[in-house]
Amino acid sequence: MKKFTIVLIGLLTSLGMVLAGCQGQSSGNKNESFADQVDHKITGIDPGAGEMKLTENKVMKDYGLDNWTLQSGSESTMTASLDKAIKKKEPIVVTGWTPHWKFQKYDLKYLKDPKGSYGGEEEIHTIIHKGFEKKDPNATRVLDQFNWKAEDMEKVMLDIQNGEDPEKAARKWVDENKDKVAEWTKGASKVNGKKIKLGYVAWSSEIASTNVVTTVLKDLGYKVTLEQLGAGQMWAGVAKGSDDAIVAAWLPTTHADYLKKFKDSLTDLGPNLKGTRLGLVVPSYVDIDSIEDLKD
Repeated sequence: MKKFTIVLIGLLTSLGMVLAGCQGQSSGNKNESFADQVDHKITGIDPGAGEMKLTENKVMKDYGLDNWTLQSGSESTMTASLDKAIKKKEPIVVTGWTPHWKFQKYDLKYLKDPKGSYGGEEEIHTIIHKGFEKKDPNATRVLDQFNWKAEDMEKVMLDIQNGEDPEKAARKWVDENKDKVAEWTKGASKVNGKKIKLGYVAWSSEIASTNVVTTVLKDLGYKVTLEQLGAGQMWAGVAKGSDDAIVAAWLPTTHADYLKKFKDSLTDLGPNLKGTRLGLVVPSYVDIDSIEDLKD
């Protein structure tokens, strides 16, 4: 009996070790295709985003993903789904872009895009309402000279993601980067409560950039109003003049339709950030490497 008890305990211990080891593995059935493991679903963001339109109207068609669904939501729901999957080491595919704080927090990879459906690198541009340059050349100068790098933006984004209030995160970055800010404000004058209204879309990248620009303008004495809008509304707002400017125009691909629609009412001051990227993103532990691998 004693010998039997020892053997039984040994078997139970071995079983426990096997079960514990399984907890760290992907819950996807290894006999299923990746498409089946994720229920043929790409987790996306707000339906009005240019990246969503590009993914649905071009990328999915180019790669024959006819039986796939692009699930819309918001940036926060997308990142929450990503976080949940990574904690369980489950397969997931999401729409992604750079710069974004998720690439600092998680070990992720872009799926290769051999057909080039997402296009090349993009830029984020500053756009003003036509006529604003004449109305306020001082603010236009600052907006025109505003430019930074992806790593600058990601620092602000990550602070906000970690719980910092966007205004405080922007203030922290501005105070720590006085040399860069001095280049943006070179030749600009102080004002006394002059009003300016900035539109922005609620993506973490645009929350970061718009709050940083707001902080700089406030330091010059401007009274700045921020208006959070959907992507189409943001472009329409600056085109109509209800908003004076945006620093959140992703070109030439993501917001191409909006630029084409409203170009006669806008002035493009050029890029404030270069080297952005769009694509489909998966955790690095997932064993696929290309959008082509999504097909059954």
